[in-house]
Amino acid sequence: MGFFSIALYYLRTVSWVLILMVAAAYGTVASVFLTLIGKQHLAQWATARFYYYAMSMLMGIDVKIINEDVLKGKPFIAVSNHQSTLDILFLGRIFPQGCTVTAKKSLKYVPFLGWFMALSGTYFLDRSNREKSVSTLNRGLQNIREKKRALWIFPEGTRSYSTTPKILPFKKGAFHLAQQGQIPIVPVVISNTSTIMCSKYNVFNRGCITCKVLDPIPTKDLKKEEVGELAEKVRNMMEKEIMDLGYSKAINDTNLPPEAIEYMQKNNKKPSSVESTTEYGSIKKDEATVMVSSGSNSHLEQLS
Repeated sequence: MGFFSIALYYLRTVSWVLILMVAAAYGTVASVFLTLIGKQHLAQWATARFYYYAMSMLMGIDVKIINEDVLKGKPFIAVSNHQSTLDILFLGRIFPQGCTVTAKKSLKYVPFLGWFMALSGTYFLDRSNREKSVSTLNRGLQNIREKKRALWIFPEGTRSYSTTPKILPFKKGAFHLAQQGQIPIVPVVISNTSTIMCSKYNVFNRGCITCKVLDPIPTKDLKKEEVGELAEKVRNMMEKEIMDLGYSKAINDTNLPPEAIEYMQKNNKKPSSVESTTEYGSIKKDEATVMVSSGSNSHLEQLS
């Protein structure tokens, strides 16, 4: 990796942190205002959209959604794979109105971000106190049932930072909650984003993340003793879909993880020297994926 690529990686990382801080500050103000007018349930949606558009315009990262209409049918509990902090970006694009997230309690004390999350109705879970966590989730369950809302949970329980299209074992909390409330589970899978951002290999590229919403899974007749089996079934289903999606398509401005390069080579997706015209101008690179511009709407294609 040359000096320019390393410098570009750090420049983009700093820019991304600044955008995140501005979005959190905006979210704090928006949450106060929306709470005052009785619209607190829109705070996370409004802030997520702000963050998405800022990242898309300033950082050149877009999100493609497949089957987005599924998310119009509330109430539901969405479960998705959790790779890195970049997941906030895909949430910004897909997050439906009236939806909220769960988060570990420690995030509550992060300046701006924690303030926004607390003011916007995030359900903070204390991993050291199971009773409190259960109580918090039960409160969330009551809210989404009575008000026809949605809850977004990452069942892996932590960020995987995976450089391969795989996921960690699932915790069962989301599935127990769905069974108790007889609320559908909506699995959502995201292509591996390590080709877009991966601190381990100094990766911070422009590109497009693909997100696929799977069909809702009813829990109306689900028995308590069947929850574990359902969680494993959903995990296996999601991992298969993630492997089918593969890696997020990226313009290799900085670097690519070795695992991604190996994957592309095994699947006959070899790097080629291609000239592409984008909104940023004409570029020519040896890269595994390139942006192809069509007017003002750019899309990405993997070379084969």
